[in-house]
Amino acid sequence: MAVNRKEFRHPYYTLQEYFALEGAGHARYEYWDGEIVCMSGGTEQHIRISGNVYYGLRKQLGAGHCEAFNSELPIKTPSQPPYRYPDASVVCGKPVLEKIEGFDVLTNPILIVEVLSPTAESRDRKEKREAYQATPSLMEYLLVAQDAPHITRFLRQPDKWERSDYGDAKASVLLPSIDCVLALSEVYQGVEFG
Repeated sequence: MAVNRKEFRHPYYTLQEYFALEGAGHARYEYWDGEIVCMSGGTEQHIRISGNVYYGLRKQLGAGHCEAFNSELPIKTPSQPPYRYPDASVVCGKPVLEKIEGFDVLTNPILIVEVLSPTAESRDRKEKREAYQATPSLMEYLLVAQDAPHITRFLRQPDKWERSDYGDAKASVLLPSIDCVLALSEVYQGVEFG
């Protein structure tokens, strides 16, 4: 989508300016049509939940055919260049990495997980989901709430994405793309809700 600079609410940054900031190495950023969004930091709940998800996936996958990655590895999103930072991702088979301005970027994720936060929830549910779902290798996309036990799973079907919601703290989310299960009790272990 082209941006009309006169209607842009924030300062407009070029991709070159974004890469200069990203290359400084002080934090992680995402580029959205001229806007630069800082991805570093977060609430204790966000950190705990994303850690629990990554640990749960890593533990189940072990040394098998698939491998889990944390939020440090960006995912290439051709429909919204250049890349995004999910909270966790999984690749099966050999990870295919592309160098983009000095960064190793994963091009073949099979599963992507985003832990929602108040400031990014709208973008995670719409623009970021659409950018990830345009990736041919992606089979599942998880949105994990941090204000209540709730996971939304999008599963690729031959002609659509099928949505399933899990809101019971005793529920488990089946992940057929990687033959794993995420129990909400483990995802939210150590998390207290106000």
